[in-house]
Amino acid sequence: MYTPKAFREERLQTLHEAIREIAFGTLVTSGEGGIEASHLPFVLAPDEGPLGTLYAHVAKGNDHVARHAGEALSIFAGPHAYISPNGYPGKATHHREVPTWNYIAVHAYGVPETFADPTRLRALLVRLTDQSEKDAAQPRPWQVDDAPADYVAGMLNGIVGIRVPLDRIEGKWKLGQNRTAGDRRGAAALLAERTGDDEQAIARAMRSLIA
Repeated sequence: MYTPKAFREERLQTLHEAIREIAFGTLVTSGEGGIEASHLPFVLAPDEGPLGTLYAHVAKGNDHVARHAGEALSIFAGPHAYISPNGYPGKATHHREVPTWNYIAVHAYGVPETFADPTRLRALLVRLTDQSEKDAAQPRPWQVDDAPADYVAGMLNGIVGIRVPLDRIEGKWKLGQNRTAGDRRGAAALLAERTGDDEQAIARAMRSLIA
């Protein structure tokens, strides 16, 4: 990922927090059949390995990972927003401004492996469910045990687990760090007037970087 120094995020805890918050990612591999991608919810085990380990699952009929050997890329695309030149103070005077797009993204690399052991699969689904139900802010979170045991067993028989020990992770926080504080403040204020969740998230992230 092309990442100028101003936009580079290297703090592992921050990268892990972003993966956890985004949760839904894209697993990309390349093999003899070309490039393939699967869109999956992920669970991060931050203390498993020096950079953490990602877990996900696919339908048994999806042999995407099984057919590809070598390193894979997991992409976690965070909030993003169009930045209008109208937010920059200079626009009103010299007009030498152009639009851009601000965003947060994490790329995580590792060699994936698959597993089909029912005990491991169930543990993965429990962790994924607990993570997702917590984010959904349910008054009574749904649990795997709420479903009949034989039904869960049948579901487990229809999926394959994916484990990706991370050997490289990089983050890009493109939030106007290459511009003046006044430009960032003006662009963030303009974004804050918009109602989209992404626009609000990018506005908050930009403001957090202004001293």
